[in-house]
Amino acid sequence: MKALVLKDKELWDNMAVEEIETPTPRTGEVLVNIHAAGLNPVDYKTATNGVPTWEYPHILGLDGAGIIEQVGEDVTEWKPGDRVVYHGDLTKKGTFAEYAITSAHTISALPDSISFEDAAAIPTAGYTAYQALFRKLHIHKGQKILIHAGAGGVGGFAIQMAKYLGLTVITTASKRNHDYVKKLGADYAIDYKEEDFVERVLEITNGIGVNAVLDAVSGDNATKSLDTLTFNGQIAYIAGAPDFTQGVSFARPLSFHQIALGGVHQSSNTAEQADLASMGDEMINLLLGGYVDPMIQQIVSLEDVPQALVELSERHVTGKIVARVKE
Repeated sequence: MKALVLKDKELWDNMAVEEIETPTPRTGEVLVNIHAAGLNPVDYKTATNGVPTWEYPHILGLDGAGIIEQVGEDVTEWKPGDRVVYHGDLTKKGTFAEYAITSAHTISALPDSISFEDAAAIPTAGYTAYQALFRKLHIHKGQKILIHAGAGGVGGFAIQMAKYLGLTVITTASKRNHDYVKKLGADYAIDYKEEDFVERVLEITNGIGVNAVLDAVSGDNATKSLDTLTFNGQIAYIAGAPDFTQGVSFARPLSFHQIALGGVHQSSNTAEQADLASMGDEMINLLLGGYVDPMIQQIVSLEDVPQALVELSERHVTGKIVARVKE
C-alpha cells in the first residue's frame, strides 16, 4: 500500500509517500481502506518528540474515514464493505495511508449521504469538543460559555454544538476571524491580541461571569480564565492544567475537568473506549441534521500533507484540513 512515511522524530515536514506492506487485522480489529484522513495539531506535536511505542518508519494520522476491507477474528458487528469513521490510537500506525487498522468497538457507521472528507474532519477535534461539553461540563440551554480559540478545530466544533443547545457563546479569536466564528454561532468574539478577555467577559455578563470555559490554549490561559467563571463555574482544559489554587473560594466554588480524548486507547476501560463510537454516532447525526458543519477549509493530497502540517504548526489555518487518500 501507499503510505506517508515518517522516518524518525522531528522529520515530519520531510515525510514522503512510499510503498509499504499492508497490515493485517488481529482479534477485535478491522482493516479500513482509507478514503480520507483528517489533519490535526497533535500530528506534528507527537511527531516532533516521538512516542515511546513507535517503531520507525511510522505513519501519522488519527482521523480516518473509509470502507472496511477485512475484519479480524471475533469481529461480528462489522463486515467488509461497511462505510466507517473513527479516531485512532496515536501509539499505533495511523491513517495517512491507503489502509489502516483500528479497534472494532471504537468506530462509527457512516451513512452514504456523508462524504468521507466531511467525516474525516470530525473525530479528534469534534469528539474532543463533544466530550468536553457533554461528558464533562454537561452544558444546557440558558448557560453562558467561553470557548477559547474559536477559529480552530476544537473551538469551532464547540461553538456550533453549544449554540445548537441554546447557550450564549463567547469566543476568543484574532480580529480577522471574527466574522468566521460568528458564522459558526458565536454571539461575541473577543480579539485576544488587543483585548483583555477577562475584562471583556465580565463586561458582557454584567460582572457575573460564565458558567463554563473550554480552554485549548495553555495552562496559563486556563488559569487566567478562572477569573471569568461564576459561582459553581466549570473549566475543561486540553492544553495544560490551570493553577487550581487561583480564584477558588467558598463564595465561588469551581470544578475542573481534564480532557485527554486519545488517552482512552491506552486505558483498559473498554466501555470508555466504546464511547468514542457513541460520540461519533452523535456527531454524525448532528452533521446529518445540518447542525454541525465540518469546517473544511482545504482538501489536500497525501503527498501535500507535510506542507499542510507546516501551515497548521504556524497557526495560519482556520477550521479543518483533510487529506483525500483515495479518489
